[in-house]
Amino acid sequence: MKINRIRFDISVGRNKPENILNKENACPFCHPEGLTDILSTGEGGIILLKNKYNVLSDADQFVLIETDRCGVDMPDYTPEHMRRVVRFGVDTWRGFEASGKYTAVIFFRNHGHLSGGTMRHAHMQLVGFYDADPSLFPGEEEDFDGLPIVEENGVLLNAATYPRIGFGEFNLISTPDVPDIFADLLQKTVAYVRDRFKRSQDSYNIFFYHLGEKIAAKIMPRFPTSPLLIGYDMRILPSNLPKMVEDFRKHYL
Repeated sequence: MKINRIRFDISVGRNKPENILNKENACPFCHPEGLTDILSTGEGGIILLKNKYNVLSDADQFVLIETDRCGVDMPDYTPEHMRRVVRFGVDTWRGFEASGKYTAVIFFRNHGHLSGGTMRHAHMQLVGFYDADPSLFPGEEEDFDGLPIVEENGVLLNAATYPRIGFGEFNLISTPDVPDIFADLLQKTVAYVRDRFKRSQDSYNIFFYHLGEKIAAKIMPRFPTSPLLIGYDMRILPSNLPKMVEDFRKHYL
């Protein structure tokens, strides 16, 4: 089986700051005057910089700080700032790809203690790989199939019927120009995951993909991972998916 294998530098990883579980630890993103390798900035406290803790070999890692406010999440943003963050992130992702410097560039977001993240301050990440094969990334049409929730202005939101992990995942699929409704629905989906799931839910990931000419995002609530997935790559499809679709429409549309 062909896979992308990336080396992780443990010596660098041990020195990374963490304040999701250890909330008393300082937040470096709250002190932009101390940040280094800033590449660009945007309105509302948006900052793009090189990751100080580049744990992945043969790759450049970047952090996109979304706001100058600590302890807030996407549902707390104004619609205007949410659109600004998404537009800045997608433009940066495309710019890195167009640079010709990398064989692949990924764009994603961690939030919460089960997401793989270490910092509470809202941010996204981009990684440019020098020797990764993008054809091995997910991105087939089937990966983004689902029960439709809403379709508006060239953007489709659905509840995934081919989840990556399971227990309630969502797909957003957009025309290449990524209209404002894409950011609006992304914000509402994160709010739904955070506030409407029956189990307390503070952890999720957002992954961005190219789907032909379209842009797609997967919003994935994170729970302790099923052993069926870890051991046998069996995906979990929840039985309440239609009820989830109706609940989303009732409270967010």
